Amino acid sequence: MGRLSTHILDTVRGKPAADVAIDLDRLEPDGSWRRIKQVRTNADGRTDQPVLAGDDLASGTYMLTFHMGAYFKAHGLAADDPLFLDLIPLRFAVADASAHYHVPLLATPWSYSTYRGS
Repeated sequence: MGRLSTHILDTVRGKPAADVAIDLDRLEPDGSWRRIKQVRTNADGRTDQPVLAGDDLASGTYMLTFHMGAYFKAHGLAADDPLFLDLIPLRFAVADASAHYHVPLLATPWSYSTYRGS
């Protein structure tokens, strides 16, 4: 059964980023984006359930948008106005809907990285 999961690591504090809102959007055939859901990370920086699983995960292009600005402000990590990084979008494609796609975010107020995890 295919699934999409994520987690966030705050690499400044060396801890999981808890209570961060994450939007999931899918690219439609007409070129528009459709919001599929919004989730929040738990104390371990993960979502309690896969972001998508089973028949809900289809081949196509998706975008996870991590609301990191509010998190950085809440932890005293960002004082600039406007913030250098506020919303962090990660656009990726699912080729095999039966596979596990893990899309983590490693973030600071000034940088981020991702990879396809397992």
